[in-house]
Amino acid sequence: MIRYQSLLIFTLVLMVTANLWAKPIIICDSCEVKSISEGVKIAMEFDTLLVKKGTFKEHNILIDKPLTLIGVDYPIIDGEEKGEIMRIVSDGVTIDGFFIINVGTSYTTDYAAIRVVKSENFLIQNVVLEKLFFGIYLEKSNYGKVYHNKIIGDAKDEYNSGNGIQLWYSHHVEVSNNIVQGARDGIYLEFSDNITIDNNKSTGNLRYGLHFMFSDDDVYTNNLFENNGAGVAVMFSKGIIMKGNTFRKNWGTASFGVLLKEINDAKIIENTFEENTIGIHIEGSNRIEYKGNNFINNGWGIKVLGACYANSFKGNNFLYNSFDISYDGKLNDNVFDSNYWSDYTGYDLDKDGIGDVPYRPVKLFSYIVNKTPESIVLLRSLFMDIIDFSEKVSPVFTPDNLLDANPLMTKVK
Repeated sequence: MIRYQSLLIFTLVLMVTANLWAKPIIICDSCEVKSISEGVKIAMEFDTLLVKKGTFKEHNILIDKPLTLIGVDYPIIDGEEKGEIMRIVSDGVTIDGFFIINVGTSYTTDYAAIRVVKSENFLIQNVVLEKLFFGIYLEKSNYGKVYHNKIIGDAKDEYNSGNGIQLWYSHHVEVSNNIVQGARDGIYLEFSDNITIDNNKSTGNLRYGLHFMFSDDDVYTNNLFENNGAGVAVMFSKGIIMKGNTFRKNWGTASFGVLLKEINDAKIIENTFEENTIGIHIEGSNRIEYKGNNFINNGWGIKVLGACYANSFKGNNFLYNSFDISYDGKLNDNVFDSNYWSDYTGYDLDKDGIGDVPYRPVKLFSYIVNKTPESIVLLRSLFMDIIDFSEKVSPVFTPDNLLDANPLMTKVK
């Protein structure tokens, strides 16, 4: 028995030692191994493939074992628009340092530059993707990281373009420090829980900078969503935290910084909504804390439709918006308190930093524009000032109990 154990230990030591001293597989035009597909085929589990600078015209590269693929000086993988370029179906795969172009376009198949299927513990980093359909597509894959990639699409129509980074039924994934632009949706999640989206820049996308549905307990921090077709759409999810993000220059007749639809038990904290048609459009969303946000130079700071309950708007800055608040329906049990309003003209006789006169943020003209959008041409007219003043003196059309009883005299830092 002792002899058997000694032999087993010796064998394990030999295996570990062999693994430590194993040489990587070198792939290049003048090497013994000339294609990535060939390198993957001959590799043993946990091998490293070093792909030297050059152009590799390959598609349907199947990675079905734990491997590390490292590009030296960004070798190009050219799919020649023949379909999907790289598919990962194994746990423990790393893709690092490639330039991938020319994904095939299809109206029936979501071809991707890199697709990860039913895999865990993956890492995709330092990859540049151009001329793509879908960029990085995670399908039923968990516990991975998509880090420091640059995804540049040229989407012109929704029907023949794909998303930059897509997660479908994937959980516990970190998506951070990526640049995504020119895709249909920059980042898209569906049925994906416990996702961290941090420090990404999603700009100039055809539809949304970020779009997620049926995805719970996700955290979005320090991202930039700028100049997208319709900002960020957040739908049918709960337990969401959005903190420290910037939503800027999302303009259009139906555009917004963030759309919240059927969102519950969330926190929207310390974000900046600047120069959007609508900062936040809220519909059917409950028990959300809005705190420390900046609404700057938007058409509407916040637009609230019906069926919203137990929301708290405290400690936010509303600065120079055409309309700070638009509210369609009853106040219900939503609370507006201790916010800073740049249009507030009250006074603070006791110098405690809180206005002595409550502030009513919903203007009658906002109500009129909601009913008759063409009336927006009167926005800067004397007529608007007169009707807003009359409504302030004697509220009839706007919710008479929607007010901030403790308006701040100075901005929240």
